[in-house]
Amino acid sequence: MNAPSKDNGTGTGTVADGTVADGTVGKALAVLDQVAAYGRPVRFGELLDRSPFPKATLYRFVQTLTNQGMLAYDPDRQTYAPGVRLLRLAHAAWAQSSLAPIARPYLDRLAEATGETLHLAQMERGQVLYVDKRNAAEPIEMFSQAGKVGPGYCTGVGKAMMAFLPEDDRRAAIRQQSFFAHTPATLASPTALEADLARIRAEGVSYDREEHEPGIICIAVPILSSKGRVLGALSITSSTARASLDGLGRHRIALQSTAADIAQAAETWQFPT
Repeated sequence: MNAPSKDNGTGTGTVADGTVADGTVGKALAVLDQVAAYGRPVRFGELLDRSPFPKATLYRFVQTLTNQGMLAYDPDRQTYAPGVRLLRLAHAAWAQSSLAPIARPYLDRLAEATGETLHLAQMERGQVLYVDKRNAAEPIEMFSQAGKVGPGYCTGVGKAMMAFLPEDDRRAAIRQQSFFAHTPATLASPTALEADLARIRAEGVSYDREEHEPGIICIAVPILSSKGRVLGALSITSSTARASLDGLGRHRIALQSTAADIAQAAETWQFPT
């Protein structure tokens, strides 16, 4: 998530990933992003410490968002958190813009066939949004959960999606990565990532080689429309204690087939009335 930047004098500003915050609405949404980024209720003073806005301006945005139900204020703790109205909008987005409702039966079928952990993801500003998950028959502890946002550069689903973006979009997504070395295997530079993305485009499959979490590996494929547009990505994930990349590779055909089924269903999906 992003903190807002200073106004550039044109009525717009930029946020940390370089996208433009259009006028008052864009800046208020950037403040909302900032609150959500903490992952916990946050005090106004904490927001102010990291905000380039003057205190009065930030306070006005926070109050407006609170009055509109986008933020919720706890008077006892004097903290702000995402509000119920935002939850309703998120639910509507999940139902109307997410692959999750479309993909559900296909994920269920693949989960039953493999007995492994499945992740369904989409991309937002170079980051991974996990929209659905199926746990393995013997679940393992890991970061990813439906609704969480993860990095694009060091996850199998993130790399699978970035590899098939149009060139300009791919370069923009690479610029949005933090390149923090989570593990010794993390691809912690644009050059290393670009080389892996070229391989993924050639082979059609992505791997997470313990790049985000020690001991966690996966195989992932993109979900592409008939015109080649990236709709999302699908992965099978396990741990090095119970599987290997070669072992996960035996699911490649089933994974690609399921991704193709989801893509076809997405193109013909008729939303319930």
